[in-house]
Amino acid sequence: MSVKRIQTDILILGSGGAGLFAALHAHSANPELSVTVAVKGLLGKSGCTRMVQGGYNVALAEGDSVERHFMDTIEGGKWLSNQDLAWTLVTKGVERVHELENELGCFFDRNPDGTVHQKAFAGQTFDRTVHKGDLTGIEIINRLSEQVWARGIHRLEEHRAVELIKTADGTALAGVLMISMHSGEFVFVQAKAVLLATGGGPTMYKYHTPSGEKSCDGLAMALRAGLFLRDMEMVQFHPTGLLAGTGTRMTGTVLEEGLRGAGGYLLNGKRERFMHNYDPRGERATRDIVSRSIYTEMRSGDASPNGGVYIQMSHLGADNVRRQFKGMVERCADCGFDLAGGLVEVVPTAHYMMGGVVFEPDCTTSLKGLFAAGEDTGGVHGANRLGGNGVANSTVFGGIAGESMAAWVGQNNELRAPDDAAIQRSVAMHRAPFGQAPGDLEEIREQLYACMWDDVGISRTGESIERGLQTLGALDAALDLTGVSGEDRAFNLTWHDWLNLKSLIAVSKAIASAALARENSRGAHFREDFPEPGDLPNSTYTVVRDVDGLLELSRRPVHFTRVAPGATILSE
Repeated sequence: MSVKRIQTDILILGSGGAGLFAALHAHSANPELSVTVAVKGLLGKSGCTRMVQGGYNVALAEGDSVERHFMDTIEGGKWLSNQDLAWTLVTKGVERVHELENELGCFFDRNPDGTVHQKAFAGQTFDRTVHKGDLTGIEIINRLSEQVWARGIHRLEEHRAVELIKTADGTALAGVLMISMHSGEFVFVQAKAVLLATGGGPTMYKYHTPSGEKSCDGLAMALRAGLFLRDMEMVQFHPTGLLAGTGTRMTGTVLEEGLRGAGGYLLNGKRERFMHNYDPRGERATRDIVSRSIYTEMRSGDASPNGGVYIQMSHLGADNVRRQFKGMVERCADCGFDLAGGLVEVVPTAHYMMGGVVFEPDCTTSLKGLFAAGEDTGGVHGANRLGGNGVANSTVFGGIAGESMAAWVGQNNELRAPDDAAIQRSVAMHRAPFGQAPGDLEEIREQLYACMWDDVGISRTGESIERGLQTLGALDAALDLTGVSGEDRAFNLTWHDWLNLKSLIAVSKAIASAALARENSRGAHFREDFPEPGDLPNSTYTVVRDVDGLLELSRRPVHFTRVAPGATILSE
């Protein structure tokens, strides 16, 4: 089958904070390079960064420090973080937020004295979350998109990446095979350097925050390419996803952490506060603790009518809530709920993947020519991401990736020939559903939701995970026998639904395999049969790799390069 060919110096997969920052920094480092951003949807309208409500953690205020931010990040991550990556996050974050304001034109909220306003987020010892009301992500992405458009950076919109194509000897990356959503044709983009920045998107769970287009494609491609993925068992559930009932995609949408940071209450079905029964910090405990606490209340029968709990803000004053959280008040009102003056049902919702591709602080990976940044990577957050550290991660490492790729291309200024047989194998694999009888993809999706929520979700056991793995194997086999009707591939959303499920099931297997291997409880990973955190000084992290279609799992020691468990780098 014929495949269209395109060439570029730098190819960036994804147009969230990581992808757009990488494009701008690569262009700035060397304006002569051709930089192409490929995105599954439309640039400026896709990805998770745009959906960020809360804000951006950075140590700016008097009394705060990068050392304090670092310790909060390491302790919040339960000592599993790569400390060099975490240090890069907190130190470069200061530089990046000034860049966002002074060079890119972001307008963040300010105090009466003109300083940047920073609000409270859970799990942190200082109010350090910079924000634009509760619509921070839109502000950042709008400004980044404007700058990308102004610089004439190439765009491949509505192009879906499906395969990382290596050279014939397998030693380096030659480019990426894509599908044009418009025509359904396959497109091979040959590039000297490629950035994997597609974002995670744990939409394999019954309740989830990302949009439906997010289906872990980047991680699925990385698995098939034989890359190492770390910490895949660490899937973060945001404690407060809107519970709007069945039949609406609004269910799962985040009601951001600033609500609890500002003093919001969580109430069970009896309309009683319960968080202090689980943690002395109450509603301001870390996301993993609050999510598990809510899940425990739900399972005990103390649930709201739709099976969740309530969030209450009215005690803070309805007018004050409307002013502080305008976006969320309006979003809830659109669904018939009064966030400012009443009670809103919420449920823990799959939000973020701490795990991902093993990478270095300069964003290089083990595959020559492939760089990675943002939620496609693992190691920055360890077992638990602090709210506000996500968009900081994307923008910090996106900028680093752009500079690294520009420098690397300067030393490796040749396009590498692809393995054409690998391209044809991938085309055949991705066209396969057209050769099968049409089936019920919705039923497979619902079974996937139930499997991951019930068996590999907020609380897990060895028995439940093994059951989940068996179900995932059966769903994968069922999907392979389920076809797509017709032959027209142009804007064939059923076909892309099939591809979404293929990626989600593959990554779900990696999550479940890593969860089964970790026989202790850390951060987002909680084993009811192994509730203790284990030996902190001898901590290990899990690494998953696909070898000839089978997942190979290993453990690697955590290197405490800056501070050991029980110690601190703070002077006070």
